[in-house]
Amino acid sequence: MTALKAPTRRVVTALALAAGATLTLSACGAGQISQTAVQVAAINGNNAEVGSIALRNVHVIYPNSEEYSIEPGGTALLGFTVVNLDPYTPDVLTDISTEFADSVNAEEIEIAPQSSVVAGESTETAALDEAPQPAQTKETPPDAPSVATVELVGLNELVRPGLTVPVTFSFEEAGDLTISVPIDAGPILPRDESDMSPIIGEAH
Repeated sequence: MTALKAPTRRVVTALALAAGATLTLSACGAGQISQTAVQVAAINGNNAEVGSIALRNVHVIYPNSEEYSIEPGGTALLGFTVVNLDPYTPDVLTDISTEFADSVNAEEIEIAPQSSVVAGESTETAALDEAPQPAQTKETPPDAPSVATVELVGLNELVRPGLTVPVTFSFEEAGDLTISVPIDAGPILPRDESDMSPIIGEAH
């Protein structure tokens, strides 16, 4: 066996020390929760575009009243923001359909040029921050978005929190668009603590 020369031995020693430090740091971080691990996205839903129409934050809203229920045969609200980016031509959302509900209760929704309509609870405004905004000038300030109600009636057993279902939107000008719509999983559940739970921030 050929003996290692002094420079070579120093390199091997340095590599061994570096590997040991990496293992120590990894062990110290085990069991801890990073700050980003508890952050959630600003919106709950999916996004898609067809023609000059942009759909933002499309999702089935988790019920917060006795009127709605994500249970077989129940009724749930469909939330989304639809934006018409065309500067001249209005469009109409003529139909919404899905095989995962008996029917969709919604009237035709007209989207004027460079305007938006919000469907769902009136307090849902996060989608407006994420949606593409039509260009505006001081002479033409943006109008407040219209609010519509869209209900999925007679949900089937496959509509469960945390899953997705395909929903088709039909527009008079832009055409049809099918999008995978996530179903809200509801409020964040509290974390269970016990004597066996690691202490966050404890050095290892």
